[in-house]
Amino acid sequence: MDGMYAQELEVAVKAVHMACSLCQRVQRRLVSAAAAENHVLSKDDDSPVTIADWGVQAIVSWLLSESFGSQNVSIVAEEDIHALSNSSSEKLLSSVVEIVNECLDEASKFGLQKPNKVIRSSEVLEAIGRCNATGGPHGRFWVLDPVDGTLGFVRGNQYAVGLALIEEGQVVIGVLGCPNYPLNKELLSYHHQPYHNSKLPSGSYDLWEKGCVMFARRGSRKAWMQPLAHQDMQVEWPYEAKLISVSSVHDPAMATFCEPVEKANSNQSFTAELAHTVGLRKQPLRVYSMVKYAAIARGDAEVFMKFARCGYKEKIWDHAAGVVIVHEAGGVVTDAGGRPLDFSRGIFLEGLDRGIVVCCGSILHEKIIGAVYASWDSSNL
Repeated sequence: MDGMYAQELEVAVKAVHMACSLCQRVQRRLVSAAAAENHVLSKDDDSPVTIADWGVQAIVSWLLSESFGSQNVSIVAEEDIHALSNSSSEKLLSSVVEIVNECLDEASKFGLQKPNKVIRSSEVLEAIGRCNATGGPHGRFWVLDPVDGTLGFVRGNQYAVGLALIEEGQVVIGVLGCPNYPLNKELLSYHHQPYHNSKLPSGSYDLWEKGCVMFARRGSRKAWMQPLAHQDMQVEWPYEAKLISVSSVHDPAMATFCEPVEKANSNQSFTAELAHTVGLRKQPLRVYSMVKYAAIARGDAEVFMKFARCGYKEKIWDHAAGVVIVHEAGGVVTDAGGRPLDFSRGIFLEGLDRGIVVCCGSILHEKIIGAVYASWDSSNL
């Protein structure tokens, strides 16, 4: 990795690889153990929070601080320390500390320096608590979504780890870890349990091989993908990376479009109407998390549309990493008014015009933006 932000990108890629390893450990335990409720609790907004959320946040914060100095690292992240630091959460904190140390013990696997001592509970809490930045138009800060698509995570489906660096309001690097992203894109639409699927025919493991990290640097016009290291892989860092690019499909009838799985924060009826108007004929690919951005960047889908229901505000950590990767892979990302997303106004995408439209190219993008303007007044949004 050469050029501007080379060191930041290298550290971020390694950190996301380790974060994905942590998530895989926790997910294996969730889907294989009857004691899942010991690993999951509910936040105020009723979304599940897992050991993985806090573990990833602790590891990424710790690694960035070790690399650049804690005084130079500012992080905007989804989880706060309060639910983990009260007296009733001692067992949960102990589990987080345990999984963090398990992963750090294998740091050399990711080209990182192993700590010379065990990371204590106080250090884990300090690392998580360091993620309290609020963003804004000036300076440099990291944006982390430790487990994007937590419902997908606890259900054994798609989820992502997203890490981005923002400087002076612009996303300059993005790294997206997708531990369950299948090698075969057709399997994206198959809602499987990745560790316990009795329907898998024998000898088909290669078809179900999964897991990758995608990354890009603003202005490079290149996006890259590395495979995740599996337990049986005998490879050393650095893992081989290959260039990825968006699809060349521009005919709406041939295009695949993505949308969120959950209906709570997305108006699927409007996107269905919009898809019909534009001429998108395929069934929508409903995928959890920023994996939708990964699907566009890798050329597995052509369109991602999201139109939030009234009152829902998009957070920057749900989009920052994905936006720069799609853009550098050759795609287009704007709001529904055709304007670039604004990451300079705090933790929310303030000023967002109606929704978000992500496309593999300008031809499809222009058709969708035109259809939004034509259909909006008759919608229920």
